[in-house]
Amino acid sequence: MTKTLRIERELSLNEDWDVIVVGGGPAGCTAAAAAAREGMRTLLVEATGALGGMGTSGLVPAWCPFSDKEKIIYRGMAETVFRESKAGTAHVHPADLDWVPIDPEHLKRVYDDLVLGHGAQVLFQTTLAGVEARDGQVDAILLNNKSGLTAYRAPVYIDTTGDADLAAWAGAEFEIADGGLPESLMPATHCFILSNVDDYAYTHGARLHGSNPDSPIFKILASGKYPLIPDGHICNNSIGPGTVGFNAGHLFAVDSTDPVGLSRALVQGRRLAASFRAALAEYVPAAFGNAFLAATGTLMGIRESRRIIGDYILTLEDYLARRTFPDEICRNSYFIDVHNKTKEAGASAEALQDFEKRSTHYGPGDSHGIPYRCLTPRGLRNVLVAGRSISCEQAVQGSVRVMPVCLAMGEAAGIAAAQAADSPHPDVHAVDPGALRARLKEVGAYIL
Repeated sequence: MTKTLRIERELSLNEDWDVIVVGGGPAGCTAAAAAAREGMRTLLVEATGALGGMGTSGLVPAWCPFSDKEKIIYRGMAETVFRESKAGTAHVHPADLDWVPIDPEHLKRVYDDLVLGHGAQVLFQTTLAGVEARDGQVDAILLNNKSGLTAYRAPVYIDTTGDADLAAWAGAEFEIADGGLPESLMPATHCFILSNVDDYAYTHGARLHGSNPDSPIFKILASGKYPLIPDGHICNNSIGPGTVGFNAGHLFAVDSTDPVGLSRALVQGRRLAASFRAALAEYVPAAFGNAFLAATGTLMGIRESRRIIGDYILTLEDYLARRTFPDEICRNSYFIDVHNKTKEAGASAEALQDFEKRSTHYGPGDSHGIPYRCLTPRGLRNVLVAGRSISCEQAVQGSVRVMPVCLAMGEAAGIAAAQAADSPHPDVHAVDPGALRARLKEVGAYIL
């Protein structure tokens, strides 16, 4: 039986803010910057020591496509972040829009400038420790940092934690794959960086990506020498001189809402990164013979966890129909990227090619809308959710979870939060979609 300990204490209460954003990944950064730009006193709470989430602390080495194969569709603040990020990668062609490499240190400063430049404030090394809610209203949140446990209150909160922690702890309904069984979740990936790579050999040698049937990764797997490497997933990008970032390998059955399992996966991920370095040094010696494992992510690359139940659930049918909505707040064109949940499913070139065939890709110019109602948790009046935890079916989450669309959703959430906070009785469900969309168009968003 689990023991309990009841603690009663008085906490200092901070009521200095109009909007509080919890989670400083891409969606959180644009949400905080947008709310502050609208004149709201805005606080952004981030658990790590840097903004940017997976593109910085997580070491994801490249942006998912910013275009619909014809034009940029993630505009407004999303495009600003993208272009400023590209300015830190001199080896990238100025016209490139898709799979553009990321310099994570440069991108940290881009996010700092975005958020602070619009007037929001940031609390780093600060975690969400609890939520006080009643009758569909969040009254206060509890934060933990070097000041201990403190309470913060604002008219409106934006949950960009990636796991919908704030919304779930406040009592919002949510879904998680197959009732939360870890085996039913998409696998995680612990990204890493190799330095001292021979650039010429890397760029002129065999393409490592698993979609290449002649990739050295399949010789590595067939050798049996590196059992920690589970499959042919090995996305990689040159992120600087002699430096290659890897989104490679899978860690299966990782539930990011389980701290014990997540801790175990981080240890496993570091060992997997070292195994990749050794394998590449042996099988691709011209490029990686002298490579050095420079870093592993301080964040685990989680693809899937909680999805809130909002006023609307985005469906696979919506995606396939390229649907437009009267309250849409952004467009998305990324493919249905649902990773295999067992290592056997990706251990051969044929398996990887089968994955590519099963993934639903759009044609040039195609995209679908994301309704504002996917950001409004059913039953909570003063909380918005943006990022990978929005209200959608599991298959669609495989598309809307990536950074470009998260940036676009975050800006919309920030504007909506400002409009709600500016009303006498803040209610995110009562935000006028017409006014929200009008403001989004004014600041350069791409919506139909």
